[in-house]
Amino acid sequence: MGDAGGAERGIRIAIDRGGTFTDCVGNPGTGRMEDDIIIKLLSEDPSNYDDAPLEGIRRLMSKFTGREIPRGEALDTSKIESIRMGTTVATNALLERKGEKMAMVVTKGFKDCLEIGNQSRPKIFDLAIRRPDVLYQKVVEVDERVTLEDYAEDPTRHKTKAETSHENYKTSELVQGLSGEAVRILRRPEEDRIKGQLKELFDEGFRSIAVCLMHGYTFPDHEALVGKLARETGFEHVSLSHELMPMIKLVPRATSACADAYLTPAIRKYISGFQAGFEGGLGTESVKKEEGDRGARCEFMQSDGGLVDVDQFSGLRAILSGPAGGVVGYALTSYDPETKTPVIGFDMGGTSTDVSRYGAGRYEHVFETTTAGVTIQSPQLDINTVAAGGGSRLFFRNGLFVVGPESAGAHPGPACYRKGGPLTVTDANLFLGRLLPDFFPKIFGKNEDEGLDPEASKKLFEELTKEINSKTDKSMSADEVAYGFIKIANETMTRPIRSLTEARGHDTSQHRLATFGGAGGQHAVAIAESLGIRQILVHRYSSVLSAYGMALADVVDENQVPESHVWDMKKGSARDDLKAKMNELKERSRKRLKDQGFSDDSIEYEEYLNMRYRGTESALMVIKPTPEEAKELYDGDDWAFGAAFVRQHEQEFGFTLPDRDIIVDDVRVRGIGKSFRGMSKTADQQLKEISPKDVAEDKAYTTSEVYFEGGRVPTKIYRLEDLDVGTRVPGPAIIADGTQTIIIDPKASALIIETHVVINIGDEGTTKKVNTKEVDPILLSIFAHRFMAIAEQMGRALQKTSVSTNVKERLDYSCALFDAEGGLVANAPHLPVHLGSMSTCVRTQAEIWKGKLKRGDVIVSNHPEYGGTHLPDITVVTPAFSGDKIIFYVASRAHHADIGGILPGSMPPHSRELYQEGAAIKSEKLVSEGKFDEKRITELLYDEPAQYPECSGTRCLADNINDLKAQIAANQKGINLISALIEDYGEEVVQFYMQNIQDNAERSVRELLKEVYKRFEGQQLQAIDYMDDGSPICLKIKIDPDKGEALFDFEGTGPEVYGNINAPEAVTYSAIIYCLRCLIDQDIPLNQGCLKPVEVRIPPGCFLSPSEKAAVVGGNVLTSQRVTDVVFKCFEACAASQGDCNNLTFGFGGNMKGGTEQKGFGYYETIAGGSGAGKDWEGTSGVHTHMTNTRITDAEVFERRYPVILREFSLRAGSGGVGQHKGGDGVIRDIEFRIPVQVSILSERRVYRPYGLHGGGDAQCGKNIWVRKIKKGESKGLGGEHEGKRRESGDDNEYVERYINLGAKNTASMQPGERIIVMTPGGGGYGKAGAESQVQLREDYEKHWKKGSLASRLAEWESSS
Repeated sequence: MGDAGGAERGIRIAIDRGGTFTDCVGNPGTGRMEDDIIIKLLSEDPSNYDDAPLEGIRRLMSKFTGREIPRGEALDTSKIESIRMGTTVATNALLERKGEKMAMVVTKGFKDCLEIGNQSRPKIFDLAIRRPDVLYQKVVEVDERVTLEDYAEDPTRHKTKAETSHENYKTSELVQGLSGEAVRILRRPEEDRIKGQLKELFDEGFRSIAVCLMHGYTFPDHEALVGKLARETGFEHVSLSHELMPMIKLVPRATSACADAYLTPAIRKYISGFQAGFEGGLGTESVKKEEGDRGARCEFMQSDGGLVDVDQFSGLRAILSGPAGGVVGYALTSYDPETKTPVIGFDMGGTSTDVSRYGAGRYEHVFETTTAGVTIQSPQLDINTVAAGGGSRLFFRNGLFVVGPESAGAHPGPACYRKGGPLTVTDANLFLGRLLPDFFPKIFGKNEDEGLDPEASKKLFEELTKEINSKTDKSMSADEVAYGFIKIANETMTRPIRSLTEARGHDTSQHRLATFGGAGGQHAVAIAESLGIRQILVHRYSSVLSAYGMALADVVDENQVPESHVWDMKKGSARDDLKAKMNELKERSRKRLKDQGFSDDSIEYEEYLNMRYRGTESALMVIKPTPEEAKELYDGDDWAFGAAFVRQHEQEFGFTLPDRDIIVDDVRVRGIGKSFRGMSKTADQQLKEISPKDVAEDKAYTTSEVYFEGGRVPTKIYRLEDLDVGTRVPGPAIIADGTQTIIIDPKASALIIETHVVINIGDEGTTKKVNTKEVDPILLSIFAHRFMAIAEQMGRALQKTSVSTNVKERLDYSCALFDAEGGLVANAPHLPVHLGSMSTCVRTQAEIWKGKLKRGDVIVSNHPEYGGTHLPDITVVTPAFSGDKIIFYVASRAHHADIGGILPGSMPPHSRELYQEGAAIKSEKLVSEGKFDEKRITELLYDEPAQYPECSGTRCLADNINDLKAQIAANQKGINLISALIEDYGEEVVQFYMQNIQDNAERSVRELLKEVYKRFEGQQLQAIDYMDDGSPICLKIKIDPDKGEALFDFEGTGPEVYGNINAPEAVTYSAIIYCLRCLIDQDIPLNQGCLKPVEVRIPPGCFLSPSEKAAVVGGNVLTSQRVTDVVFKCFEACAASQGDCNNLTFGFGGNMKGGTEQKGFGYYETIAGGSGAGKDWEGTSGVHTHMTNTRITDAEVFERRYPVILREFSLRAGSGGVGQHKGGDGVIRDIEFRIPVQVSILSERRVYRPYGLHGGGDAQCGKNIWVRKIKKGESKGLGGEHEGKRRESGDDNEYVERYINLGAKNTASMQPGERIIVMTPGGGGYGKAGAESQVQLREDYEKHWKKGSLASRLAEWESSS
């Protein structure tokens, strides 16, 4: 169990309480592995015991003491040195929503902040939008408010000095926050009022509350006051956000506080029940008491991989308690500090697979992750979970092999469990001989006393094979089908591993794979091979590695405080301040760890600064360089955090910004109480010393027919315990014991060492031979995964390397892959409005540059006539060559925050001509043979737009250039990945499947159209809707039922508009492809094939086919939504959603012709509304719908970056349509400006209401209100010479507020203290009000497993913005 420090050598116990099994590892105190006792028992067995960990300890103690301890007898702690435990109590309470009844206390105006969240929807093509439930039952708003005095986008970089510290702020309006920022107190809380509000909650039975107030991370006084009053009122548990995690971002901090208030009481109840089973007490306090020899140390594993004393264990930090033990287990047993080879952890269980990475001798933490739909701000190990495990179900859908995300669960379980379950990955392994019934316990069947049932698996595979052969005209064997599913499962699991390593700038093939968990050994070789990994380590304790990890872990004490220093590369006062803060935190940790019995020489510290470039939000947690690193890399400077940040930024994002300040956001110290002294010998040391010898003939337990690539081969089966250290086992072979099955493929061999089974994989390095005469459905499924993964990784590269908020935070971009003709092959599900329109752009550019492009050329375009949508969306296209021939294209499109024009933000509400909207680029070379043409792009973006009347060039050229370079890098990433695919399979095969994946999507759409024809009994589908200016959109859909084709005819649509709601034709194609994909209720590849069965007729001269110089900025964001509404109305799919993106822009500055340049900024956001109800779902409130899914900037980040006060962001009650199923409500967003700015709103549905369907009520229209300050006595003559003059805030008493309706599209010069209130439309209702609800609860198979940095990225994309 490894050698642990500690004077007393008593019994040491480590436990992992999992969902199905509880694993216990006990050591009598010798520290020797051979003395360990392992016990595995069911986590739930109520007929035999109440608590599995307690029962496990009872059984271990009985074995160690030689006396059978009866159940129910209190266990004597005097013989136990320590108990360490990981538990799923918190995770399960979160998944099943069985935590404590709790309430949330939040700043006035933000009661719905968690319901709205970041406003994006989780699944982009799901009309029945489902978002996770909030954890609280009630919200109380406290009337208090503070804001930050300065703003980051200020071109003058002004920094206010606040004299008063936040401790003695009672009379001052301006105080210094904990982060050093100046905080303005706008409203102090009234104690008596809060007491009354809290008493009301208490009387309603609440005993646990979470408190999160605006900017509480830097100014915690108001939160602390509420906490004090709550405790005085009698609340038993109070979670204050600034105590849990003092980091900026209101929504994650509030969710974290709620999670803590929801889970900690449940954990405390569990712990007190557990403690009651002992005589003598558990935890540091019990050891310290006078009768100390009776107490035992008891520590729980936290999500960050560190242990904490039982008395300090909290819900927030317990969520990954179990999986964290596994990471610690493989990190400390598979990583060698001498050779420094990084390790990927692969933990494959029943329903899901956990993937993580350990390199450079330290754990990789993330600070914001989502688990079970709850976004949490707290240090956690970066454990990423995929919905593919042994229990994942197998399907043949739309010509593709599909694995998961649905799982057979524990009941009924896989088909072979003898409970009538469905086909799963476990069945495939059993059927192919890769799982051995002899090595499985007999716990299956009705009486739970039978073994696995291979016949059940065989019967279902034979049935499925028949079905597949009949649908594909192929003659596959059941073996080939089962093995096909294994390959798809492996493909599903390798995708996140690639993302996890490559997203951080690491090469996957330079790692080892450490596999553990029940099912890992069956898939490890195939997965390692796919990733280019040559060595796999399987620990002897791999099936109980999480428990073993608990035994090896250290006790950890985390401390963090916010900061706002600009890093000083020279040794100056900024460094001294940071050092002082760091030392303060180290002292805090030292005291707490000493209190737990650690001496100074067993305490170590990890010191971190959380750093980012000014103007970006991509912070990196930078660890202080070690003395060796300082000497080698930083001229001996061990405080070279700045240089370390630049280096890390270069590695992770591929670029640095030398002209920008580096900002320090947080100071963090991780105090570590060392309790583990390291393995006696690492795996590498053992491998060096061992002399391998081939396995003797007589060692085989039996021989069996096992299926490997190409067919079944006689395969020797070995029992692990029969193999001596030093034995080499060549493949094909299976090594098994009672807890694991390890498959050794024919091209691999296994070496047995003392602690591990080491699998080495031979190097084949040949191109796979594939037939390109006919389509193989297995390969088609694999290529569907590969193409999509390439588009996703391009998106990830673009997000990483970009600089602007629009791309990095709001995720307003798309990446895609096209064939040689410009047909869409794969589009990561980013923004729907980009889906169909990018291929128009690529095809147009391919035509223009035919025969003229060379390797290393890159094209740029944004013009609506050339496949663009609106001008801020700039598309970058890169061709990929084989010799002189273009074999495919990759493209990326990103929304640039400003590209010039008449207003900041380049989204003018009143544009009449295209030139007023900014730079229009038809087709230009951005890069020629590898050389970036900065001079020409500067002319296009900065000089040329300023030549037009009243127009400026771009107001943020540096961001434009950085983002364009990011788009080029993303495209290059796509080309590299496809080139690797071509190296694997050959160019002909890749091209063949690029075409066939489009045929697959085409087939799905044809089937849909035939079904629709039947449902409507052949009648023509038609619908009409109106833009707010009265322009009609008319659509008739005529379906040919034999061919499954449709004509979408827009005859009757209004003429081109002298305004900006004209939509380029590409936008209509995007809307159609999006709607068709939504109507197919299964995952299909999203590509050009979707449009092949569709003919679209758009009358020339209508506003869906405008002329070359027509203004179009609203077409992309407004008209696209209305086209979508009309298509869905034709299909009667759902009531109208808000039909709008509510585009708000503000800013100042520019370089008008003839004027002097004024430095400024531009800000752009789109605002959520209500979604429409449908036949079996209610609409969702405060969410983005249809053609957009961008996130909204967090309230605290918004105020830190821009000169604004967000007065309110809440749901607009009653704005959704009534009906059998209600429509979702819109939102209210109330923004006050603190300096003079130009504010523009571009919106729709301010005149025509979103329609209800089948008798459902229409939703409310939206409203845009300007709260204008008018001087008293002049309020009658509104506007005139007073508009735009600066008003001094001291004259406030001379003003009156007037509420002025701005209409749908307007712009105004707003002065300090003036506000815009945007009230967004709701969604229409469905069915007559009063009729019985038909709402169906849809299970989200993925909510159980989503966690880790990758999940939050997939939430970014699959949601995806």
